Amino acid sequence: MSFWTQSEALARSRREFLRTAAGVALCSALTRPLAHASGLTRKNKVVVVTFGGGARDQETFAPEGQENIPHLMHELIPRAAFFTQVVNRGILGHYVATASLATGVYETINNFASLPPDYPTVFEYFRKDLKRPSSDAWVVAPSNGFNRIGESSHRSYGPGLGARVILPKHLLAAAMSGHSTDYQHLLRDNYETPFFSPELGGSEFELQQLERILKLSVDDFKAHARTLSSPDELSVYITRQLMRQVAPSLLWITLHDIDVAHAGAYSLYIEGIRRTDRLCAELWNAIQSEPEYAGKTTLFILPDFGRDADDDSGGNGFQHHRTGDPLSRTTWLMAIGPGIREGVLFDRAVESTDLVPTLGSMLGFSPSLARGKPISELL
Repeated sequence: MSFWTQSEALARSRREFLRTAAGVALCSALTRPLAHASGLTRKNKVVVVTFGGGARDQETFAPEGQENIPHLMHELIPRAAFFTQVVNRGILGHYVATASLATGVYETINNFASLPPDYPTVFEYFRKDLKRPSSDAWVVAPSNGFNRIGESSHRSYGPGLGARVILPKHLLAAAMSGHSTDYQHLLRDNYETPFFSPELGGSEFELQQLERILKLSVDDFKAHARTLSSPDELSVYITRQLMRQVAPSLLWITLHDIDVAHAGAYSLYIEGIRRTDRLCAELWNAIQSEPEYAGKTTLFILPDFGRDADDDSGGNGFQHHRTGDPLSRTTWLMAIGPGIREGVLFDRAVESTDLVPTLGSMLGFSPSLARGKPISELL
């Protein structure tokens, strides 16, 4: 069976699971799209949520897994346009895959090196074309290895045109001044390669920016962090402060708790899925409750890629994403917000690299070097 046949079969199974459990309808790719605001006004905003190492259908959309994603199933998907077949043809490493999502090009940079993307990022296109200030595009990233994700090395873009990057773990480590015994569960930096700890440089924040930008005292930050159970909860806390204090028009959050699967503990993997499900709903509720975002924000949620099948001898099932099989390459995308159809499914294949051109069409900038295509059903 070919890759595409298996990918289409996976999409069809997702469709049937969702039609049965979430009450959503199949929508033909040929159906005329709703009239979306062509080139959204400056008051409109986009929030993108990606998460590292997607969860397999058997732990999510399949009947036996739906108990792990109650918020996605019952709160978000019925209000969203859902694409059942998003294919990643690139390298299945978290940093390089996130860079590919952010550039619209399958990047080939070293996944375990502190390098910027080779191609311009969505943040650079957005800021350069629309003449937006640095305060209007931000990334909240889970790992210190993502400190270069905000801007590329491309000679026509690059330094000074990208997003500002917040690394919550880096802020917490700095706040603790080396005394981090009570916070080790929030500081684990990389599940895939535990010994990878890049030297930080570039545009990461200094500790005093907690107070200047996020309006948090060091003591308040440490006290709240002590109540949290995972790095992703810390990221969402920082994201909410950023929304409240800065209200950027383009905000990108990368969650990473699910990737604890690399440790080989199935229970921790399931716990990560359930937490990610809850945090995605919390972010949508935050969007609805913040005056600067309510009623004018489109939310995108998608994994960077999937995980290996149990029956593939080249992988380790839920634990890794090594084989490049359809289960590890075929994920999904959800879009929710004003002008987006509610409760509809699209089975046609789209690619990870289609995200940036879609954002360009929505926000009114031209991602000229991206290689994907705008997703017409969202425009």
